[in-house]
Amino acid sequence: MSIIINVGRQIGSGGRVIAQKLATTFNATFYDREILELAAKESGFAKEVFERNDEHKGFFRSLFNLHAPNMSGNFYTPDLSQEALFKLQSDAIRKAASEGPCVFVGRCADYVLRDFPEVFNVFVTASIGFRIAHVKERHGCSEEEALRLIEKGESDRASYYNYYTGKRWGAADNYHLCVDASLLGVEATADFIADFIRSCQNSNRHE
Repeated sequence: MSIIINVGRQIGSGGRVIAQKLATTFNATFYDREILELAAKESGFAKEVFERNDEHKGFFRSLFNLHAPNMSGNFYTPDLSQEALFKLQSDAIRKAASEGPCVFVGRCADYVLRDFPEVFNVFVTASIGFRIAHVKERHGCSEEEALRLIEKGESDRASYYNYYTGKRWGAADNYHLCVDASLLGVEATADFIADFIRSCQNSNRHE
């Protein structure tokens, strides 16, 4: 039975790095933006179509800013909608999950794969100071700009998740484990989550 780990994360929490470390630990395939490439490949639409709708609503506000020469032949059909794109992306997530051990970052994978066996859903949070420091380093921006990026990005992320799942992004009851990475640091948090998953696996085997 293949393990599937879904990692939700606050911006700047280190969740993506933690997810990469978990993929290495469990010899699993890592999917973050890679799932957009897979969805494009499976659907025949250009990757840019999925990128513009990635973890935020408002796709059609930006759709017509794209230039047709940069798109595939399937740039637009009457059936193309945000919901259709979400379904295509969800199909790609399910296909990847059916092929072997996977770690997915965001993109409602916890909801999409809710009926799959041996799924572990984790949410990584961190203190606002920790997150601002990470975003400042990543983007080379001021504290104020880092905070704006966090607030805007998380608003988009929450709207997307809440709309498609009918749940509340970041709510503890959506996940098997919620952990504050600013307490232990990114490396130790990844180890902590891995130990938690192993303990759950051992417990399930002895039931």
